[in-house]
Amino acid sequence: MSLEPIDRHSEALFAFLWCPVCGHEVFSHIPFEGVFCKHCNTQVTLQEAHETRGYEEAVLACFDTATTWNLHVDAKLRRDLPDGSARVKVVGAPGDYAIDWWSPRPDDDWQPVERGEFDDVEEPEEVSHLA
Repeated sequence: MSLEPIDRHSEALFAFLWCPVCGHEVFSHIPFEGVFCKHCNTQVTLQEAHETRGYEEAVLACFDTATTWNLHVDAKLRRDLPDGSARVKVVGAPGDYAIDWWSPRPDDDWQPVERGEFDDVEEPEEVSHLA
């Protein structure tokens, strides 16, 4: 009997995702620890959604700031998540993903950082050494 690995969460999904804390798109996988934003160390876990509504894939990406670097130092580089976590439901198929919803819902008090929103902001010297 051989075990066949099942790739439920493809690289295409991570190519679509970005970090709602800092806006960067590169994630690192640390075996037995998890997946983290390479830029700010926000942790992301993936779960299959209970309801797909006919989409090929429906995935919940859960972001947690418990491990985020320098969150308290410079709000121009990172934006905290409400109560330290947020979830996004991604639906579609590789090459055609879309955001179905955020939880908590973005409003006047909280907006996720858009992809690349802080790319043109330089990190101050006193912040870079704290990571």
